[in-house]
Amino acid sequence: MIRKSLIALLAITGAAGFGAAAAEQRLGFLAPGEFDVSAVLEPAPRKGDPRFETDRKIFKATRKLAGTPRWALATNDANYAVPALLADFSCSVGVRLTPENAPKLVALVERASIDTGSQTGHAKERFQRQRPFTYDKGPVCQPTDELFDRRAGRMSYDYPSGHTTWGWTWALVLTAAVPDRAQQILERGRAYGDSRFVCGAHNESAVEAGMQSASATMAVVSTKPAYQAALRDVRAELAQLRATASTPIAGCDAERALVQQRVMPQLHAAREKRDAR
Repeated sequence: MIRKSLIALLAITGAAGFGAAAAEQRLGFLAPGEFDVSAVLEPAPRKGDPRFETDRKIFKATRKLAGTPRWALATNDANYAVPALLADFSCSVGVRLTPENAPKLVALVERASIDTGSQTGHAKERFQRQRPFTYDKGPVCQPTDELFDRRAGRMSYDYPSGHTTWGWTWALVLTAAVPDRAQQILERGRAYGDSRFVCGAHNESAVEAGMQSASATMAVVSTKPAYQAALRDVRAELAQLRATASTPIAGCDAERALVQQRVMPQLHAAREKRDAR
């Protein structure tokens, strides 16, 4: 039901949805043709490219995480609805975030995501990289039919990751709004992106490209007076919320420990342990 409300914006991005309100607004901070992130990103890996084989190795290795707590976090992170993202970043901000208590934050992220999402969608169409489970077999943490582009009659493209672009847009806006929590917010944003290749829905290179796509686009968005004015309002909104919040958020210590367990070092450690037997 949640995803049906995001179909309009899916038509723009060809990937993860970026919020119902943003889909209705369809007006970001950038003018049409003002910026083209596909000229900034490295081209997607192709067969014969060492990066292509690295992606395949990472996909196969991370299938071993199925059923672990990190897999559970990746499954949680597959939900890209606004309330879910607010919950995902609540521990890192230090206060429970909801659509009701942070409407200015939601409005700003959704508008900025029109820019970051459309840029990633454009890059997807340009590079046309296939998702990892179309090359290799293995469990994926979400139904693959959720990744199917029904307009085009095919699986939606991999590179850059739309989910990662969305999550990193949240992380960048929140960091600018609550800079004293920058470390925690950016770590959670990075983990949100990592969840996509843990899940098996994206290649690792697509996650890196999603972060870069969001960062590059937001660098331009952040120069706009309208964005800066909206950000001031968000800072005031969150400062008030943090000053008056009294109820601690359950589960933050467990989430923090999981976020700090970097995926690739875990895989290397497991391999070294296996080889030492």
